[in-house]
Parts: sequence; C-alpha cells; structure tokens
Amino acid sequence: MMRLAKYEDLDKIMDIYAIARKYMADNGNVMQWGETYPEREMLEDDIMNKQLFVYEEGDKIHGVFAFMIGPDETYSYIEKGSWKNNDLYGTIHRIAGDGAVKGIFSQCLDFCKERISNLRIDTHNDNHTMQHLIEKYGFEKCGIIYVQDGTPRIAYQYVEYK
Repeated sequence: MMRLAKYEDLDKIMDIYAIARKYMADNGNVMQWGETYPEREMLEDDIMNKQLFVYEEGDKIHGVFAFMIGPDETYSYIEKGSWKNNDLYGTIHRIAGDGAVKGIFSQCLDFCKERISNLRIDTHNDNHTMQHLIEKYGFEKCGIIYVQDGTPRIAYQYVEYK
C-alpha cells in the first residue's frame, strides 16, 4: 500500500536510502547518490510538501519515492532530444526499496498513473537497473537533463493516451 510519508517514518526511510546507495555502488553506480543523498532535510521538506510516499506491507515500510505534479525546474532544459509534450506532468524522483519486496517500481508507477497519465523520470547513465525498469514500463528516452549539481541524467517520459 502506498501512503504519504510521515516524520516518524524518517529513520526507516533513511535506512532504505542507505540500502539503495549500497546497491548502486555495488553495481557500478557510485556517482548518482554518493554517500549521503538524499539528505534528511530534503526528505523533511518533501514530507512537509506532501510529496514523499512510502510503500508498506503490514506495518513495515519497504520503499520510498517523491512524486509531484507540476513543472519541475530540473526538466526545463533538455538536450539531445525533446519532451514528448509540454502538458502538465508528474515527476517521480528518488525511488528506492529495501530489497525485501519485489515490484516496488511497478507499484509506484501504478500509484502515479492513477493521478496523472503524463510522467517524467530521470536516472544516471551508470544506473542500469533503473534504466531497465524505466524502459520495461513504457517510458521513452527523451534526451539529457542536468540535475542541481550540474551532472547529466537520462530523461524519460511516459504518456498514456486515453
């Protein structure tokens, strides 16, 4: 079940991100999140803005992601391609799981698609696991964007036409 994250979830959320950073580092992706991303203060802001969600089974949290609908400054400039459209979109950021439950990306995507049918997401060139999942679930590569620290990311968009 997906639900909004609460401040009391932060310790478990930080644990999940630590697991994800280790997984990425062990699989050749040491640059995307480094050793400390995302910072606790960022997650506190996400909770305050009601844009951080957790996936839980029973009373145990297994996954976390940020989701917001509306323009994302990170996506205002794209090179080596273009967005599929300029319609209102939702953005998925910082998705991570603890490894104990499979299918968190699929659950996240279903949750987001219930809210808006135009989605954007990005990932690091070295994050082959995420690239595979993103493409498996129908996102199309649109080009390259740059995150706040200036590093490039592969940008994807999913559009479900009704």
